[in-house]
Amino acid sequence: MPKALGFAAQAADKPLEYFEFERRDPTENDVEIEIAYCGVCHSDLHQARNEWGGTVFPCVPGHEIVGKVTRVGKKVTKYQVGDTVGVGCMVDSCRTCANCEDGYEQYCDNGFVGTYNGEDKHSGGVTFGGYSNRITVDQDFVLKVSDKLDLAGVAPLLCAGITTYSPLRHWGVRDGHKVGVVGLGGLGHMAVKLAKAMGAEVVLFTTSPSKVEDAKRLGADHVVISKDEEQMKAWRNRLDFILNTVAAPHDLDAYLTLLRLNGTMTLVGVPAESHPSPAVYNLIAKRRSLAGSLIGGIAETQEMLDFCAEHGITSDIEMIAMDDINEAYERMLKSDVKYRFVIDMATLKQK
Repeated sequence: MPKALGFAAQAADKPLEYFEFERRDPTENDVEIEIAYCGVCHSDLHQARNEWGGTVFPCVPGHEIVGKVTRVGKKVTKYQVGDTVGVGCMVDSCRTCANCEDGYEQYCDNGFVGTYNGEDKHSGGVTFGGYSNRITVDQDFVLKVSDKLDLAGVAPLLCAGITTYSPLRHWGVRDGHKVGVVGLGGLGHMAVKLAKAMGAEVVLFTTSPSKVEDAKRLGADHVVISKDEEQMKAWRNRLDFILNTVAAPHDLDAYLTLLRLNGTMTLVGVPAESHPSPAVYNLIAKRRSLAGSLIGGIAETQEMLDFCAEHGITSDIEMIAMDDINEAYERMLKSDVKYRFVIDMATLKQK
């Protein structure tokens, strides 16, 4: 079994540190990948610090992975050595439930296997993620990545990209729609880019006046300061769809009233504490819907990557060295990143 190098959290109250472990040799359906870049998702921090509960230590985070194929199993038909590929939030699922058979592995009735902190079906232990120099994954959970795009900027598409693309596609965002995006962070900036590429008129809602110009640079047609009651009132009953990316408890009613008849607001941010319950009348009054969405299935994730390649879409990133991950976590807590940290795995050296 090949030795792997990585960074891991050994306990919830400990910083991430250098960690050596073993990856499996490729089985007949496996693809071995040399990781070039791995995005840093806020979920990584939640898991490393056990803020959601259930973290198994040591924990090697990372589920926004891009790299090159180095070995393949004898039954692998989808990839060959040298291919540029990606791995997202899942490395397996039951594959037999109705949702899996319909291509919705993210909603597997038996629970998908997370790229890290999931149940490793091969070893019986826990899966280790992309803060590492290599990973071995079943070919059915590997994605094709276009070499047309900056590969470091592609890495966050494997989580932030698909998390925003999936609800935009599911609720049929298209040319002529007025779409609101709440929050301009790692998810929100991708939502703006994707909704604009789908032809929507995009309205970005932020509490920060300092983000107005950047939102317009990213493609927002309008920027609303959500603390300004008059600006919010001007959009009442006008939006077809709202994608709410904010991962902190806030007043959902302020946004639900912006939806027109039959409009939907979908939540993709997961706050540590629940949002205040919305007023039922705001839903009833215009037959509005409040919904949620979780990443995307493998087929839809590939569709998203192809869409981004066609439209030249990547994440806005700040590249960091592996040794800088703990500082990056602290900066991420302060929203001090535009808009996603990506680890250059060439900086990961044996110690």
